[in-house]
Amino acid sequence: MKLNRRDFVKLSSTTALGVAFAGLGVGCKKTVDDKIAQMKPTWSKETTSICAYCSVGCGLVVTTSLETKRAINVEGNPDHPINEGSLCAKGASSIQMTENDLRTGKCLYRAPYSGEWEEKSWDWCKKRIAKLAKKSRDKSFQEKNEKGQVVNRNMGVACLGSAALDNEECYAMHSFMRSQGIVYLEHQARI
Repeated sequence: MKLNRRDFVKLSSTTALGVAFAGLGVGCKKTVDDKIAQMKPTWSKETTSICAYCSVGCGLVVTTSLETKRAINVEGNPDHPINEGSLCAKGASSIQMTENDLRTGKCLYRAPYSGEWEEKSWDWCKKRIAKLAKKSRDKSFQEKNEKGQVVNRNMGVACLGSAALDNEECYAMHSFMRSQGIVYLEHQARI
């Protein structure tokens, strides 16, 4: 077979077009419909969220199983204006914050001057934290300043907010801290 330059270009172009269009799945409508059905299962629910790792605030789409009520997938939100669907390595692995068998589900407590850890219940821990927070507040609470003016402030406790909180969560946190008289309030986005 004798092949000149023009015939070679025609044959190469035809072959390239054939290979390009072969991957489109012409005549495979059933397979495409099956894949679309798999991407939107009826046994799960998608919820938008925000990544909790840093102050950027990338958008996430969390897929939760309706049967087990557990997260089964976390991916970037393509409709979010900050990250447009992309995630860093930490954000891509954020499902491990909630769905990780290696995380401990127990509270450990080490008494003062002790070298041993003890397992405690969540109720015990919550009561202990509340008791210590009140003790600290009572110890450092200042009702009046040097001039005798009523100030009602807590000078021994500070609060640093996370930039991963949305506006509503920040408002609730600051309202709670202000109700305790805390004046040293800061936010990660300002640091």
